[in-house]
Amino acid sequence: MESLTTAISVQINKKDKELANNILKDLGLNMSTYINMAIKQLINKDGVPFDVVNPKPNKELLEALQEGEDILNGKIKTKRYHSVKELIEDLENDI
Repeated sequence: MESLTTAISVQINKKDKELANNILKDLGLNMSTYINMAIKQLINKDGVPFDVVNPKPNKELLEALQEGEDILNGKIKTKRYHSVKELIEDLENDI
C-alpha cells in the first residue's frame, strides 16, 4: 500500500528553530503540524499566504529618521535635558 504521507527536510538557522518551537509550543502546536498548516494555506490561497516584500520604511519614518539626524548634527536646535526627571518636570509644566 502506498504511503499517504511523505517526509521533507529543510535547513534552518538553529536559533530561528528554537524561537519558532517556543512559539509553537505556547500555541499547543509542533513544527510538523505548523508546516502542514502552512502548506495547506499555500494550497488554499494558491500562493504564499502572506506578503513577501522587501521591507521599506514609509515616508513618515524616513522623515523622522532625518529629523533625528538633523538634531544630532545640530541642524535643528532642540531643548536638551540632563535627566529624565528634568524632562518630566518640563512636560508637566506644559500641561
